[in-house]
Amino acid sequence: MRSRTVRPIKNRGQDKKSRKKNSARIGDTQPMRVVGQRESSSSLSDTKPMRPVSIRSGYESYQRAIDRRRKVIRTPKRTGLAAVIAKSRSRTAVKEQYFDFDLLMVIVFLMCFGLVMLYSTSAYEAQADFGNDMYYFSKQALIAAAGVAGMFIVSKIDYHFYGAFAFEIYIFSLFLMALVQTPLGVTVNGARRWIGLPGNMTVQPAEITKIAVILFISYELCRLGRKAYTMEGIIRVFVLGAVASGGVLFLTDNLSTAIIVMAITCILIFVIHPKTKPFLAVIGVGAAVAAIGIAVLSVTAANSENFRLQRIISWLNPEATMDTGSYQVMQGLYAIGSGGFFGKGLGNSTQKLGVIPEAQNDMILVVICEELGVFGAILILILFGLLLYRLMFIAKNAPDLYGSLIATGIFAHIALQVILNIAVVTGLLPTTGITLPFISYGGTAILFLMAEMGIALGISRRIRLEGE
Repeated sequence: MRSRTVRPIKNRGQDKKSRKKNSARIGDTQPMRVVGQRESSSSLSDTKPMRPVSIRSGYESYQRAIDRRRKVIRTPKRTGLAAVIAKSRSRTAVKEQYFDFDLLMVIVFLMCFGLVMLYSTSAYEAQADFGNDMYYFSKQALIAAAGVAGMFIVSKIDYHFYGAFAFEIYIFSLFLMALVQTPLGVTVNGARRWIGLPGNMTVQPAEITKIAVILFISYELCRLGRKAYTMEGIIRVFVLGAVASGGVLFLTDNLSTAIIVMAITCILIFVIHPKTKPFLAVIGVGAAVAAIGIAVLSVTAANSENFRLQRIISWLNPEATMDTGSYQVMQGLYAIGSGGFFGKGLGNSTQKLGVIPEAQNDMILVVICEELGVFGAILILILFGLLLYRLMFIAKNAPDLYGSLIATGIFAHIALQVILNIAVVTGLLPTTGITLPFISYGGTAILFLMAEMGIALGISRRIRLEGE
């Protein structure tokens, strides 16, 4: 979309001779000069304060880069008086602005349901370990409240702002992951994935990387335009996603999140590309290679000491490793089976009483199935289905391609995480540390999930329906 420039309106009676007059003549569209003002370039003007040359040149270079990014994502830039005029003209339009209350309702339901199930799941272990049965619940509730406030703040910000600084956010996420390998890194349960903060708090940089990849890959696809359809453009975007995924894997040692980051990149490339058959062929070849690799590993790596290979071996033959590698999964299956259709009742789970370790994290779904039965699991799936449907609606009706790709990336993130978590707890995939969004315990995860929801709501604010 080309930028529009405002031109002065000419008088209808103006003839050709008046157009050829000297440009120095003072007209209706030219401001009057102050009497006695010198035209020397060395004189100081009230509207042009002096700046150091070096700082000014560096700032202008950076400002030009930001302006180029704004043009990529079709963001009109209004400053000064123009911003005030635009704001005054849009006061009546804001009242008629669309807002996805359905998405907000689903988020609230998931948050409340997750807090109830978190307390039911973690009360016993919290009392045994910390002497406070509300230890996990209170921390999650406080972070959830902060996340809701942050979601509304983020929803008020124009999402094009993030696009203008998508590259800086991407680099910042890589920098934070590199800090995990410094003395600032914190190890929990044998995994070094967090950065220590004041007040005995931690943050997981991999969660920030998910948002950074969604914003930056979407921007790159918009910037490339038709070049994104070529092999060169696909390789470029793929490499950018692979760098972020490799950082998650090698800097934070988090394979599950690395898979999600890479999958988000591939899904965005698939959505933007006009052809489908090449991607289906790649998926088919990849599935065949994975099947052959798993079959080979099951024979050659049976005695390997690598814990990831041991998880695959345990997944292939869970009964043989019930006391070691597949213990958590088998206990989870017992919990699901004992719950039946309507469950044992809220709070009546027995597997959460120290049998399943860290049940409030990635295995919280099995406790839900034990207490609420298959009916509770179906309820969760319906809520997540509604959430994904609203994200799909926002992606389809976004005012521009950048907003559509961001909503698609958020959709891919939520869908992948839900599918992988369900597949792990039911034994369809090897054990990983993938949590259930909005329900599992995790402060950083819930905080940045709410930030993603805020971005999605911000995109929905700019949707214009027919008749408006």
